[in-house]
Amino acid sequence: MLTIDITTLRDHVGQEVAVSNWMTISQAQIDQFADATGDRQWIHVDPVRARAESPYQTTIAHGFLSLSLISSLLRDAIQLTGLRLAINYGLNRVRFPGPVPTGSRIRGRFALEALDELGDGIQAAWRVTVERDGSPKPCVVAEWIVRYYR
Repeated sequence: MLTIDITTLRDHVGQEVAVSNWMTISQAQIDQFADATGDRQWIHVDPVRARAESPYQTTIAHGFLSLSLISSLLRDAIQLTGLRLAINYGLNRVRFPGPVPTGSRIRGRFALEALDELGDGIQAAWRVTVERDGSPKPCVVAEWIVRYYR
């Protein structure tokens, strides 16, 4: 894991800063996400039907599940020091170019696109690419905005 003090984060603008470890996406995680969000579409939660009818021949993770994991993936890859609080401020652009079949391994790649001063903090724009092991296409590509307060 990479450790970066918030005062030196600016030195990393325009660079890929870190890559997380691989994380396996289980059917249990997908089911829990479906229960929490009410999105119980069969392609996510019905392995028998997915095997028979899905082009992937298995269930797949919700795109929003994959997206929701970027905070965890970043925490796995980078330890930021010198801050009191980090706030997920939002997303400017999100795409789901490829599926995440159940049992897949994913990881996050984090590049710092921009950094702006906020008085007692900074706002970071991260270019996030969530890739699936063995797939030529990423499963999530996003511009994620995080505010860090000293």
